[in-house]
Amino acid sequence: TIERVLPYWESTILPVLASGETVIISAHGNSLRALVKHLSGISDDDITGLEIPTGQPIVYDFDDTMQPGERYYLKDS
Repeated sequence: TIERVLPYWESTILPVLASGETVIISAHGNSLRALVKHLSGISDDDITGLEIPTGQPIVYDFDDTMQPGERYYLKDS
């Protein structure tokens, strides 16, 4: 899955983020896990135990060099 997700991330999504736009990604669990694994530097062993709650947005903020910060969940207001 990561082999399919990362090329799209790098060619399409990352340039949009770099231009200052906000992006929302809606995908199934395995695709999201692959992206979270890449962005958070999670090991293969640890990613298998990561549960991504349905309907609970995960947020990443990026610095000026497009390096992701810590992930957090967007809470209901």
